[in-house]
Amino acid sequence: MGSEPPSNRTALFNATIDEMEVLKMTDFITEINYDKLIEKSLKQVVVEALKIAETQGLPGENHFYITFKTDHPQTSIPNNLKIQYPESMTIVLQHQYNNLLVMDDAFSVELSFGGQPETLYIPFEAITYFADPYAKFGLSFSFYENGDVHALEDLEPERKVSGETAQIISFDSFRKK
Repeated sequence: MGSEPPSNRTALFNATIDEMEVLKMTDFITEINYDKLIEKSLKQVVVEALKIAETQGLPGENHFYITFKTDHPQTSIPNNLKIQYPESMTIVLQHQYNNLLVMDDAFSVELSFGGQPETLYIPFEAITYFADPYAKFGLSFSFYENGDVHALEDLEPERKVSGETAQIISFDSFRKK
């Protein structure tokens, strides 16, 4: 077995058990937040679309409109753009973009503003809207502040769910025909 005396192994084992209990307690989910789960899945659509553009460029007439929160703590844009767009900004990725790099939690891209190339770093959490007008496809995202979800169009009054019938939306109505 190990080279430590039995008392040290027991202490180490107990410490490991205690650490596991702390991990279990901090990772325990008290309720399933389906809105967050759906949003996370839909953001993955954005990630995959950006990865396609990163590896091969945008196919055909596809192009992206991406609106993001410039005041998100991890967003990094030049100061002149931050002054001009203090809360949010929409960029278009179509013909004139360079150095698109898609990472796990963010992407960066070089765009020209007034003939001056600038690099923007945009965390996926900061994205509030993504669209590909050619494909007639768009996604609008909520944002989270202090753990609370807020709709983009301003906060709507809280609606009671109990006793109401769930609304089912068919994806067929959004597909290109």
